[in-house]
Amino acid sequence: MPIDPQVALGAELPGREFSWTPSDVQLYHLGLGAGAASTDPGELRYLHDRTPQVLPTFATVAPTLGETEAPKVSFPGIDIDLANVVHGHQEVIVHKPIPASGKASSTGRITELWDKGSAAVIVQELTVVGSDGEPLWTARSSIFARGEGGFGGERGPSTKTQLPDRAPDAELITPTLPQQALLYRLCGDRNPLHSDPEFAKAAGFPAPILHGLCTYGIVAKALTDALLAGDTTRVAGFRAKFAGVLYPGETLRTKVWREGNDLIATVTVVERDHAPVLTDVTLRIA
Repeated sequence: MPIDPQVALGAELPGREFSWTPSDVQLYHLGLGAGAASTDPGELRYLHDRTPQVLPTFATVAPTLGETEAPKVSFPGIDIDLANVVHGHQEVIVHKPIPASGKASSTGRITELWDKGSAAVIVQELTVVGSDGEPLWTARSSIFARGEGGFGGERGPSTKTQLPDRAPDAELITPTLPQQALLYRLCGDRNPLHSDPEFAKAAGFPAPILHGLCTYGIVAKALTDALLAGDTTRVAGFRAKFAGVLYPGETLRTKVWREGNDLIATVTVVERDHAPVLTDVTLRIA
């Protein structure tokens, strides 16, 4: 049985210790497309050799930097084929600006397990503290496992962020590179769905797709640059649901509304009649 809810729900995930350097931060930002305007001072803040500013979404790759093996979906009570899994949602809450270099440790657990009938949704939470014992960030994410439902669990809530009933306050157009996934995977996500055409076809896609977390980071950067003057320290948190796929080389359109301390957005693909990519996007301003 791939999912045993009695074992999985509430299970602690293996902790890990990890570190990062300014070069790791630079690589992550380059994987998001930073530096396209190679002489722009705002872009160069992301790529400084010693003290690059750090986009909070770096938290999604920091624990796995340098990994070269494809990830496994194997947790206590859960063992699922990687080809059946897609990212459901991602949220990062930063407790203070992430430094350009550091050491940290993480602890985590499976907090929710939902039975959607034809699929399962697995939610995990990761807490990260620095070497000084101070909290750095909390990350929450879910994976959607096709064909793994039917284990008798609750269906779970259905929530959706309501968009304001007015024209967006901003609209951003962000291109991606044909080689974007091949560059981003160097940050530690070697899932062959993003690089191997045959694996992608077996998973039901005509070609490798861009990492959802790459799209997630690209949009966080676009919002920060356009609406927060490129100042990453003003980002207190960022969350989004993954609503569709993006193929490397396609163009993102992000519609943005300001609501109090939040930037609310929806993200679509220009080339495919504005098919949705990210929904329920919220950037919390510090």
